[in-house]
Amino acid sequence: MRRDLHQQNRLAWDAATPAHSSHKRDEAGFLRAGGTTLFDDEVHLLLGTGPEGHVLEDIRQSGARPLAGLRLLHAPCNAGQDTLSLAQLGAEVTGVDISPTAIAAAQTLAEAAGIAASFAVADLYDWLPAQEPGFDLVFMSYGALIWMSDLDALFAAVARVLKPGGRFVGLEFHPLAQMYDEQGRLAYPYGGGAHVVGATGVGDYVADSGAALAPSGFVEGRVGFTNPHATHEFSWGVADILGAQLRAGLALEVVREYTYANGCKIWPDLVEQPGRRYAPAGGPVPPLMLGWSSRRPE
Repeated sequence: MRRDLHQQNRLAWDAATPAHSSHKRDEAGFLRAGGTTLFDDEVHLLLGTGPEGHVLEDIRQSGARPLAGLRLLHAPCNAGQDTLSLAQLGAEVTGVDISPTAIAAAQTLAEAAGIAASFAVADLYDWLPAQEPGFDLVFMSYGALIWMSDLDALFAAVARVLKPGGRFVGLEFHPLAQMYDEQGRLAYPYGGGAHVVGATGVGDYVADSGAALAPSGFVEGRVGFTNPHATHEFSWGVADILGAQLRAGLALEVVREYTYANGCKIWPDLVEQPGRRYAPAGGPVPPLMLGWSSRRPE
């Protein structure tokens, strides 16, 4: 476990978060009006449905709150847009992130949108062991695991904070897809927790992805952002991710692979598809996302 490197990554996220937020028009108004930053795939995993179908539109039209009565931990939560969208599905949500800048943005957004949520600034490796078992759901998504230096310790702590019968749900960019750099070249190791130093830090992927990551409306915002802080990432393969859950005593219920990437243009030649998805324009399509749901035994 490398808490020292976690804190160096915090500096990079503190720098990048305002640039990302600068491209998103009136997020509070968007959420107040019933907008969501979630994707159907995440909600299918959370509800145990799917994998296909426009479940979010069905929920919006019906006014349903399918997560009502459930305590949900979103970790890491970044600037809280997805956390608040989960709260709109009825969950009692807690968002945790190592970046105080991101959490300040999340709290400001929650107040402006009038959506109840709790937020905490912390390294998950410190915060999780201090909690009592009490969550029905723990949710992680989109580029979370590359910042985690020890999956066994992390998932053991996740399993401990779940109630008996509670579930750990995740949707990540596929480890295979993350072996490629921004120019589409095979550049990074696969699995085993290999340490990768990113000299250019967290970039402005919101600017690169456009409206797909700004459903409230994309604005030009900050132009030419460069991050002064290097990052430290950890490469985890599919066997690492699933195996660590099994070693933590969690029972895998669902594992899914997806041939598109939600929201983020992770490769330069991906083409935006309906539903704010990115996929190759043609030819063989590799897996671009990995999803799972596992349960703490009763």
